[in-house]
This record gives sequence, structure tokens and C-alpha cells, in this order.
Amino acid sequence: MKNKNLIIAIGVIASPILFALVVFPDSFSLSWNQGRGGFLFALAFIIAELVGLKLGITKKRILTVIPLAILVIVYLVSLEYGLREYIVQGAEVYDIQLVLSWTWMWDFIILTAFTITALTIYFGKRWIRIAPAGPIFLGGSAIILSLDAFFPYDALGPLQYFVPHLINLNVWLVNAFDLGTATARDNLMFLRGDHGPFALQVFWPSAGVHSIIIFSLVMGAFLLKMNIPRGRKWVYFGLGILGTITVNVIRIFALSVYALKVTTNAEQWEEFHSVAGEIMFLPWLFIFLLIVMTIETRRLKKKEAIDKLKSENS
Repeated sequence: MKNKNLIIAIGVIASPILFALVVFPDSFSLSWNQGRGGFLFALAFIIAELVGLKLGITKKRILTVIPLAILVIVYLVSLEYGLREYIVQGAEVYDIQLVLSWTWMWDFIILTAFTITALTIYFGKRWIRIAPAGPIFLGGSAIILSLDAFFPYDALGPLQYFVPHLINLNVWLVNAFDLGTATARDNLMFLRGDHGPFALQVFWPSAGVHSIIIFSLVMGAFLLKMNIPRGRKWVYFGLGILGTITVNVIRIFALSVYALKVTTNAEQWEEFHSVAGEIMFLPWLFIFLLIVMTIETRRLKKKEAIDKLKSENS
């Protein structure tokens, strides 16, 4: 009965995402600020953390969440019948330049609120230790979209600070591998390859700074629930940040190679740019979390075996 209720509970919390995927599949772009692709990764986090859970969820709690799921679905449908235009008008009121970030931000805010509320109903305050990754991923995405909307381009100085360093490293890599010629000035990068010149102006989201923030939030939540020594948590966190920075360097390098060797057509390059980051970052996030879980599971089993052996010999 517990397993059945758990499956139903997961189905209810997943229903708005699955509804949107079936009814509005075109909205699930992998680009971080142009669609709902992040919903699927959040759902994967939620399912991964809830499947196999031995805690029971009562039927009453599930029934309480169902109306909330319906409200989210109503919101998603309403977007197609005038609500989205109303949200766009709100962007004009607040002088928002990046309207896409503004409009998608509300989707992530709504779903974040729903998942947190649903998990709180299911588990009470314990949800933060049971299934934090999904809501935190959604909330982190909402924060990034809000920053991009309210502080566009290079307006957010502290985050933009890292960009020139990443660009200079990329310029060095391009020249070191003799892929073409590359020069940089501040957040501008000038490339010349097989298809002629190409100039890039890089801002903090395109440099992958947003992925570092999201990784920090998700990894922090993930490590919080793990029963491992604090020192090991900091090691994993530090390695994860270094890995995320490396992925971002590879991303910028790949974008440069695309312009140098494939095409300088702005439209085609933008199509690649819009998905390159998430294609690299999100699998890296899952793989790193899986590696940490595997290492710690094996370590725990080994420790239990040693403790059992000591107990038998004493």
C-alpha cells in the first residue's frame, strides 16, 4: 500500500510537467531561458529521490495535493489564452529588456511553489532532507531567469567579472590548438577561421556562470541530506565546482570551434548556442551526483562490513 501511494504521489506531483509535455511539447526547449526543458530535469531529480522511499504517504495528503496540481495545469493552459500576453505587458511596466527570461521565469516560480508545497504536504518539514534537489533546481532556475530579466547583459557586475578570464582562456586554447586566430578584449572575442571572421560578445549566462550557481544550490541540497563527514562534503562540493567550470570552458570552446570550423551564419550558430550549455551541464550534474552516490554507498557498505567483522571478532 505504501508503494502504491508513493507512486500515485509521484504521479500527482509530476502531472503538471507531464501535461505540459504532452499538450505543449514545443515549449520544452533545452535552452535555459527559452523553454521548459528544465522541468524534465527537475522531474528526474524528484523521481530519483522519491523512488524506493520507505516513508508512507497517506491518501488524504495525496488528495490535498491534487487540487494544487490542477491549479498549475490551469495556469499552463491560461498562458495560451491571454495570460502570457498579460505577463509580457508586465515586463513593459518594469522596463524588462529580456522578455523571454521574464515570461519563463514565472513558469519556474509557479512550479517551484507547487513542488515545495506538495512535498511539504507529503512529508512536512522533512522534505528538505528527503527530496530537495528538484525544487531547488527549479528555484535556482527561477532566480537565474529573474537576474537575467532584471539585470540584463553585463549589468550584474559581480557575475560578469568572471567572463573575461574565461574568454582569455578560450582564446589561448583556440590559438594553442591552431584552430584559427582568436583575440579578446573585455567580454568581446574575435575569431577568424575557415568561414571568415566572427565576433562574440559574452555575458555571464552565456559564459555558464548561471550553471555554477545552480550546481552550487543543487549540490548543497544533495550533500545536506547525505550522512557523510563534513570534510568529504566540502571536497565533493569543491570538485563539483571545478568540474562545472571545466564544463563551461569546454562549452565556450565548442562554441568557438563551431564558428571557426562549421559556420559563421549567425542564425545557425545561435541554434547551437541555445542548447550547447544544457547539453553539457545537465548530464555532467547527473553524472557527478551519481559518482558521489556510488562512492559513498560503497564506502558505507565497506564500513558496515568492517564493523560487523570487528563485532564478530570481539
